[in-house]
Amino acid sequence: MKILRKFFFFAALLLSAKIYSQQVIDRVVAVVGGNIILESEIEAQYNQYLGMGYKACQQTRCTILEDVMYQKLLLAQAAHDSLKVTESQVDQEIERKLQYYIKQFGSVEKFEAYNGKSVESFKNDIREKQREYLLSQQMQGKITGDLTVSPKEVFAYFSALPADSVPLINSEIEIGQIVRRPPPNNELKIYARQRIEEVRKKVVGGEMDFCAAAAAYSDDPGSKMTCGFYKSIQRGQFVPEFEAVAFHLKPNEFSDVFETEYGFHFVQLVERRGDEIDVRHILVAVQSAPTDLLKAKGTLDSVKRILQTDTLKFCEAAAKYSDDKDTKNACGLLVNPQTGTTLFEMDLLSQIDPSILFTLDNMKPGEISDPVLMQTRDAKQAYRILYLKKRTLPHKANLREDFPKIEEAALAQKQQKVIKEWVNRKLKTTYASIAEDYMSCKFENNWAQTVNRK
Repeated sequence: MKILRKFFFFAALLLSAKIYSQQVIDRVVAVVGGNIILESEIEAQYNQYLGMGYKACQQTRCTILEDVMYQKLLLAQAAHDSLKVTESQVDQEIERKLQYYIKQFGSVEKFEAYNGKSVESFKNDIREKQREYLLSQQMQGKITGDLTVSPKEVFAYFSALPADSVPLINSEIEIGQIVRRPPPNNELKIYARQRIEEVRKKVVGGEMDFCAAAAAYSDDPGSKMTCGFYKSIQRGQFVPEFEAVAFHLKPNEFSDVFETEYGFHFVQLVERRGDEIDVRHILVAVQSAPTDLLKAKGTLDSVKRILQTDTLKFCEAAAKYSDDKDTKNACGLLVNPQTGTTLFEMDLLSQIDPSILFTLDNMKPGEISDPVLMQTRDAKQAYRILYLKKRTLPHKANLREDFPKIEEAALAQKQQKVIKEWVNRKLKTTYASIAEDYMSCKFENNWAQTVNRK
């Protein structure tokens, strides 16, 4: 089941600022529509590929070059069609990728040490590449965005697969949860406010750097390792209490301490661009008392007993008892962020929340766990019970069980065909040039047949 070829292999790797760099004598290895491709771009990605544990192979360089040439062709057409991306879109893409890399390294300091530069320098270095990436994505969307496949096409695609090419589908599980969050404890609420007031006083007074304070004291996992920064905020993205304060600040002004459902914050406005702002903030969450946590656990013990009597279905119990806004009205089922479905492969689930796998390890489909302690997204403690609704065994793909996956592969094949036709059509009217030593590459498209040799 061949998924859409990795035309964006380049895009997935371009954000490593160090990118396993090696000293090479740089040169132009290709030109597409006036956009040049340097050998350093190809070598940087090739060396990162090797760094991921893959074996050295000259064809890999060819694949990378074709991916980059495809992107440059998209960029040339995007310029012709006057496509644009906003500074806000570029900022958001940089921040999204930066958060991913910092998470992989474990801290801002480790990330900066590895790259030998500050986060801000890193952002500046990759800014133009990110702009190109977004433009090429937008252009590809124009080419394939309206494509769909009918059930008849899915059936034809699957029927045409050779028997030895039908993929093995990994084991997947479907999980529900009911979460009980204890109410904030008044004494701990007072303590949290006093703590953040002290932090704010030190930061505003210059006794402590904001970045260091965020790393040391903030309970916001989404920003504490990036100096508390949130960039390109528009109204409606954050809770109303936060926006009411942040959007009324002047540049560099600090807010007073204020409260939201997440705890106590203070904010500094970094920059304003019309109706869009950059801020940095520190959050101190209000923790729960041990006795309140035990009450939450006791409630879930009772819910489990009711569920085991079959007098209440899990879906109904989630709606009635769960404090998790994301799942309570969806029968308690967790949603896979990569696929949008409720099925998870074990490897992905272990990355999202390893504690779930530990709880489900010895459970059978239909069973409900005892209450287990968890940490919510806002860094607070709660209890939950887990429901193993379904567990599939590894199996050869079939239309009855795996139609969505086969449909996705059929659509990818259709997109691949349309892209290939588009590339070869555009190459007839777009200037392209490839260095002589790359002309022997095996490309999927007709680059070598249509280019002007250098």
